[in-house]
Amino acid sequence: MHISEGFLTLPSLAVGWAAAAAGVSVGLKRIDPDGIVKVAMASSVFFLASLINVRIPPASTHLSLIGPIGLLLGWSVFPAIFTALLLQAVLFQFGGLAVLGVNTSTMAASALCAHLLFGRAVRGRSAALSAAASFAAGAMAVVMGAALVGIWLAASDPKMLASAYAIFIAHIPLAVIEGIAALFMTSFLRRSYPDILNAAGLR
Repeated sequence: MHISEGFLTLPSLAVGWAAAAAGVSVGLKRIDPDGIVKVAMASSVFFLASLINVRIPPASTHLSLIGPIGLLLGWSVFPAIFTALLLQAVLFQFGGLAVLGVNTSTMAASALCAHLLFGRAVRGRSAALSAAASFAAGAMAVVMGAALVGIWLAASDPKMLASAYAIFIAHIPLAVIEGIAALFMTSFLRRSYPDILNAAGLR
């Protein structure tokens, strides 16, 4: 879901940086000392998962796990994703520094929406409802992220509508995969480390 350098206008880049800065600021305030390790681990998981990049100019698709990461971190997902994307841009030239704000706000906002919409059901007593909500959170985060990428591109240049549509379609199979991954991850946490999952409700 990285947007590459050179495709967005300056106003779009400015809005992306403003949104990312606001989200990171709120996210940092929500991190308590006991949660730093969890945020760092989630950032590392996102970093590693998204290293496999499939180019679909003017963007790319890759595994991200932003749904389950959002379920675990809440607002803290903003600094987690920002840090991972910054390292990817510097070390591997994924995305780029100019579009770092847009890419951060796109993926972190999608992850946060997964937390806000499905977090309570995932942490609830019903295992069946939790599983369904986990799948929905993982899939929705990817679909929303792809849609936001399309909106950014179309807002900068209406001629990129066709590319935006292609990017969205390419993410549909990935959304199913990420939904399944989210289901297994949260099911494991419910069985083995319920405190980690329940603590996410405080974020």
